[in-house]
Amino acid sequence: MREFSVPQSFSIPEDASMADTVFRHAEEDPKFVPFKRPGNGGWVDVTAAEFAEQVSAVAKGLIASGVGLGDRVAILSATRYEWVVIDYAIWTAGGCTVAIYETSAPDQAKWILEDSGTSLLVVENAKQADALKVVTDAAPDLREVLQIEAGAIDELSKRGEGVTDEQLHERRHQVRASSPATLIYTSGTTGRPKGVQLTHSNFYAESAAVKLALSDAMYAGRRTLMFLPLAHVFARAISFGAFDAKVTVAHTADLTTLLDQFAAFQPHFILSVPRVFEKVYNSAKQKAYDGGKGSIFEKASATAIAYSEAQDNGGAGLGLKLKHALFDKLVYSKLRTALGGECDRAVSGGAALGARLGHFFRGIGVPVYEGYGLTETSAAISVNTTRAQKVGTVGKPIDGHAAKIGEDGELLLKGPVVFGGYWHNEQATADSIRDGWFHTGDLGSIDEEGYISITGRKKEIIVTAGGKNVAPAVLEDALRAHPLISQCLVVGDGKPFIGALITLDSETLPGWKERHGLAADTPVSELVKNPDLVAEIDEAVAEGNKKVSNPERIKKYRILEVDFTQETGELTPTLKLKRNVIHKEHGAAIEAIYA
Repeated sequence: MREFSVPQSFSIPEDASMADTVFRHAEEDPKFVPFKRPGNGGWVDVTAAEFAEQVSAVAKGLIASGVGLGDRVAILSATRYEWVVIDYAIWTAGGCTVAIYETSAPDQAKWILEDSGTSLLVVENAKQADALKVVTDAAPDLREVLQIEAGAIDELSKRGEGVTDEQLHERRHQVRASSPATLIYTSGTTGRPKGVQLTHSNFYAESAAVKLALSDAMYAGRRTLMFLPLAHVFARAISFGAFDAKVTVAHTADLTTLLDQFAAFQPHFILSVPRVFEKVYNSAKQKAYDGGKGSIFEKASATAIAYSEAQDNGGAGLGLKLKHALFDKLVYSKLRTALGGECDRAVSGGAALGARLGHFFRGIGVPVYEGYGLTETSAAISVNTTRAQKVGTVGKPIDGHAAKIGEDGELLLKGPVVFGGYWHNEQATADSIRDGWFHTGDLGSIDEEGYISITGRKKEIIVTAGGKNVAPAVLEDALRAHPLISQCLVVGDGKPFIGALITLDSETLPGWKERHGLAADTPVSELVKNPDLVAEIDEAVAEGNKKVSNPERIKKYRILEVDFTQETGELTPTLKLKRNVIHKEHGAAIEAIYA
């Protein structure tokens, strides 16, 4: 199929503002608890009335600080409750939130602050303020930098004491659906980041459509723990969608104690990127092998996958049901407990999850509903749901949206969540929006039922010296599924054959070294030459190669002694590979493959 569309069942008021929900909840259900924040050794309730009071106070402070209608106010902070307060306060004051990742390098922050014309910046702490001092001192439009941990909320609240409620709401009601709500700069896997301008209308449509799609997951009384960076549109969209649907949200940036926090908060659903689900699977597998129960886990995994696959083919037979029930007691129940015991589903976005993991998690009783979207589409524009799921795809377009496949295989999208253009970049806008369709840069297909599959990136297609076009994602996803492998970069553009750079997973190496009688302090420089480890990587490459044709297979690879990280600039905040950076940093290793 070349095109598939879903009729729109909701309307967007001309005066729609994302801040409206703050005051509607406070008026209609003031005791409702939309947020829980850390405190007293646990979680402290924040009622709708308290949240509206805080948002109003901060918004008044922004107005008193000179923030005018449409002015840009930036937030650079890890995920935390204050991020949300400030975001809604900016909207209430009629401003536009500029979202900056806390992991951004000073040069990246410099470009964003200057290009956006940000007038006020809120950072999390003194460390961030000090790191950016040279940048912020030079930003021409930036008047002030406030720190959350130094009392930014209280400072703004105090400043706004002279602003009346009437003045606040007069400003709030000047916001229209077409007003800018946020500027989010693309993560820049290639080239300089572009500012994606999203309006209140875009976010209103996203919230309305996602609530319809996930109506059995997002409703009053449910809980979710938000741990993805709120600077990313995926986390932000689910966050305000949950708020609109009266789901209680808690925030954390401490990923080292995530399982403990799951146990304490007991979320009903979680959202994450595929790499986190891969890590959950690989950690469980490695733990089983470390405890001498590797074969049990392998059988349990195969049974979960088979059980899920059977759901699409008439259901499981008696024998499979019995095996599944046995492993549910031995394995699956423990995995569900690790997620807090109440989690009955997850939502995945940001990259491809893959059918294997999709079937595994559905088979253990925690289906992962994979969706697809970009910053330019306000997050999800397609998603699998309880009512319509096809594992391995990214679902059907959400309510009111359309998708089609261009002549060159590119996925094109249309609908109210699609942005209107890049900030101060008419050429990039004209290149990406043509004849009313947004050109995603992703290659895909649409089946007869409307399910979308993503097969690769146009710009990432490798063309070998022999003229073979290779989409690297298939091989990279397959190799990352191995517990020992952290990341994989497939190379070979203009080369005689396909190669790969592979990095090792630091979390699984200690157990592997112990099982193979190696000292705990054995350096990675020795491990990359260890025959047993190389043999396991060889096996992983051979398995991955089964998924592609012979010309597309990895013929040679190099194991690197260091991993790709956000800090080195080799990964985006959603853990996508920055190919141009990796090619530059590890050019010698790539050339060695072809020496």
